Amino acid sequence: MKLRFKTFLFLAAICCITLSTKAQKPKFKAIAFFTGKNDMAHVSYVKEANQWFPNMAKKHNFSYHTTSNWNNLNANFLSKYQVVLFLDTRPENPQQRQAFENYMKNGGAWMGFHFAAFALTPSSFPQNWDWYHNEFLGTGEYSGNTWRPTSAILRVNKNHPATKKLPETFKSQPNEWYKWEKDLRQNPNIDVLLSIDPSSFPLGTGPKTHEIWLQGYYPVVWSNKKYKMIYVNMGHNDMDYERKHGKEITALSHTFDNEIQNQMIIDALLWLGNAKK
Repeated sequence: MKLRFKTFLFLAAICCITLSTKAQKPKFKAIAFFTGKNDMAHVSYVKEANQWFPNMAKKHNFSYHTTSNWNNLNANFLSKYQVVLFLDTRPENPQQRQAFENYMKNGGAWMGFHFAAFALTPSSFPQNWDWYHNEFLGTGEYSGNTWRPTSAILRVNKNHPATKKLPETFKSQPNEWYKWEKDLRQNPNIDVLLSIDPSSFPLGTGPKTHEIWLQGYYPVVWSNKKYKMIYVNMGHNDMDYERKHGKEITALSHTFDNEIQNQMIIDALLWLGNAKK
C-alpha cells in the first residue's frame, strides 16, 4: 500500500513538473529589429517600445527579443521566431531584404511601425524595394506628413481580431501622421483597420500649410490579406525640440500612454503570433 502511495506521489510530481514546463513555454517568439539613431522622436519611441513589449510578453506569455544588428535578418536567425517587428527602419541590404521576403512568403508574421514604411526618392531611404513598398505594404512612396505631432480621432474597422475590442472611434497619442502615394482603398488585398476620422480636421499645427490636413482619407493601421502582417503608423513621440539641453531632448508625449491604443497593438501582436497563414 505504501509503495502504491509513493508511486502515486512520484507520478503526481512528474505531472506537476510537466504542466509547469508547458505553462512557462512561450506561446510564440518575437524579434524586434531597430536602428535607434538620427531622429530623436524615433529614438524615444524605440526606447519606450523596448520597455513596454517585455512587460507585455510577461503578461501574455510570449518571448520578446531585440537586435540592432540587421545582419541577423537571415534565414537561419529568422527560423527561431514566429513574429518579426521593424520598430523604426527597414533593411537596406539586398540579401537581408530577400531573407525577409522569403520569411513572409513562407508563413512568417510581421508588425512594422511608423518609419519602417518610409520611402522617398530622392532621400536617404529611396523607394528601391518594389515588393515591400508596392505589394507588401501597398503604399508606394511616402507623400507627406502632418506637423507638429498631434493626437487624432481614429475610426475603427472592428472586423478584425486586432480591433474587435476597440470602440468605434478613439483619441490616439500624439503622432506624426503619414500619407502615401497609393490609395489603399483601391487595393483588394489591403484591409484598413484604423483611419483618421474627419472629426480630427484640421490635423497638425504647421507652421507650413501642407503640414496641416484639412480633409481627405488617411489610413494609419492596416493588414495585407496575402500575408500575416500589420503596419502601425504610430511611433513618433512629440519632442521638446525648442528647449533642448545639449544633446538631450525631452519627450512631450509617449506612444504607449494610451490604454485603447495599447489594446490594439497587443491584440495585433497576439493575433500575429497565433494566426495561421
